[in-house]
Amino acid sequence: MSNDNEVLLDKEKRNDLNGNEERKVDRKEERKEGEPTSAFKGASWAALLVGVASYLIGLFNATMQLNEKGFYFAVLVFGLYSAISLQKAVRDKDEGIPVTNIYYGISWFALIVSIALMAIGLYNAGSIILSEKGFFSMAFVLSLFAAITVQKNIRDTQTARERG
Repeated sequence: MSNDNEVLLDKEKRNDLNGNEERKVDRKEERKEGEPTSAFKGASWAALLVGVASYLIGLFNATMQLNEKGFYFAVLVFGLYSAISLQKAVRDKDEGIPVTNIYYGISWFALIVSIALMAIGLYNAGSIILSEKGFFSMAFVLSLFAAITVQKNIRDTQTARERG
């Protein structure tokens, strides 16, 4: 019999105890040291999907002009990209992977600008009621946080599997 630590992604054929017949054995993949749990990975992806989908549905249903909707969409995309870029730069520096100071600085600057654009845009939006402003703020923050978490999970999983 196989012990609990043996793991394969797919079904494999194994000889039975007598060595005569072959049978299929299902086994699930074992989590490596330092790899996030499947539940945490799933929760991170769910938070990202909920945050982005909520933001986009709210944007679609908003009574603002098309150019305003375009602005808020661009701010979301810019924020997601800058958050992931900053997370990667910070992680690379922490792991001793070379990161130029200009890239590191631009990553910080881009994230700060995206948050500032969102805050200034919502503050000055006269066509949006206060509860909608809060909704867009929370969906934006959830999306940024979830994007960083998903990126971290992907990186942690890759690193754990490379270590074997």
